[in-house]
Amino acid sequence: LLTDPRGSSAPLGAPQVQSSPLRCLTLQEKLLSHSSQLAVPEFQVSLVPQLARSICSQLQNFLRSKFPELPFGRLSLSGALLDGLEVLAADHVQLMLPLVLDAGLWSLISGEDTVVRNPQYWMIKRIDLGYFPRGCSPWDRFMVGRYLSSSVLNETLHKLLVASINWPAIGGLLGCAIHPVVASRELKLEVKHDQVDLSITLFPVVEMEDKVLLAVPPEGLVENLWLESFSRAEVSRLKELDAADSGARQLCLRILNGVCKRQPRLHKLGGSPLRHLVLHLSDTASDWAEESLADRFQQVLEELVASLEKGVLPCYFNPKINLFSGLLEEEIDEMGFVLYRAITEPEVLLK
Repeated sequence: LLTDPRGSSAPLGAPQVQSSPLRCLTLQEKLLSHSSQLAVPEFQVSLVPQLARSICSQLQNFLRSKFPELPFGRLSLSGALLDGLEVLAADHVQLMLPLVLDAGLWSLISGEDTVVRNPQYWMIKRIDLGYFPRGCSPWDRFMVGRYLSSSVLNETLHKLLVASINWPAIGGLLGCAIHPVVASRELKLEVKHDQVDLSITLFPVVEMEDKVLLAVPPEGLVENLWLESFSRAEVSRLKELDAADSGARQLCLRILNGVCKRQPRLHKLGGSPLRHLVLHLSDTASDWAEESLADRFQQVLEELVASLEKGVLPCYFNPKINLFSGLLEEEIDEMGFVLYRAITEPEVLLK
């Protein structure tokens, strides 16, 4: 008795079901799928700013009682979470502490004209000491020579954070544990809450002559330098561009920030350097629609590799500033190696 070679379970003449091969996802589809996995948990989006603002308020009250003569401005929150560019976890926030200076007593000197020859740094010089002697400005106590010292100010605030504030009591009031980081050069607090671990960094900031200057001196002996920050301008420009053409620049940045956050060797590229690169590309690449996300993502990788090979990434707002100047040669080599491999297979960065 002959049997049907196709098997006896199906009647003769029945249509055969063909198993369709699995379709490979395009880079565009992988990027969009990956971006949906980067969202910060909702409870962190609401809890972290609330917790940080409560700590901010306690710190502001303490500063006013400890230094009533120093005209500090209102502390405010800053960082990727507030900018809508945070990914994966809301684990760090910045507190900006403004110093209110009398513009008639202080002036700015570019870092290009100092021994460091770095245009990203500035010195804040006390002027008219003949007419307004030392003591006329409440900030004179932080002078070294004739310059407002970011290092002396940071040292004073560091001692205050570490030794003068009753963090256990404040933490008990807010339902968390707060610990100042003693060994750090930065003014940093570590906060442990039942639902989140948070790092808070305090930055004294001076706004003068359309510049935003942070008390972040370079490592070394020069203690009077202030670092110019472009973060506010970067984020503002990106939002403005995306609003004008319904662009996906911020989406592209969130994906890239996620890559840098997960890849230890790429950590120093995350945040500001990526924002400057995307702004540069926005001047030459006109199509930033979501449908072109894969093309723009690939282009960012190629531009990053080219910039790392040269060791130069110009600041978007001041091309004299090289945003890679603070990187070690070994760091540049490691970053370049990771990204060069990813140019031909960008999907590896999404794993």
